[in-house]
Amino acid sequence: MGLTHVRARIANPARPTKTVGFRFRVDSSAVYSVVPAATLRRLGIRAHSSRTFTLADGTEIARRIGDGIFVIDGQRAASPVIFGEQDDAALLGTVSLGSLGLILDPMKRILRPLPMVLGAIRPPRR
Repeated sequence: MGLTHVRARIANPARPTKTVGFRFRVDSSAVYSVVPAATLRRLGIRAHSSRTFTLADGTEIARRIGDGIFVIDGQRAASPVIFGEQDDAALLGTVSLGSLGLILDPMKRILRPLPMVLGAIRPPRR
């Protein structure tokens, strides 16, 4: 199975018209997206917390997290974003994809619309 890459833009929620474009690797096993810390700082995005993540080899690393706006094909949505460090790849994770209403089709290696389902508590009135 190959890798999937997409072009997307990221912006600061406080200044959504100023964006930076990236070629992201779509990682369906990554929860959050990763963008280089220097880019996030240049956009004025600030970290609000830090979390510990486990790498594939079992190594634990700490990374800062902030909030950004992701834009793909005219769709825009807010999502948490990890402040990537020097050797971190730019990743588009499942939270960002879901916020954008997208899902990865792993067989065709393309993004598809995510079925948006709402659970009704009671049937709608007629």
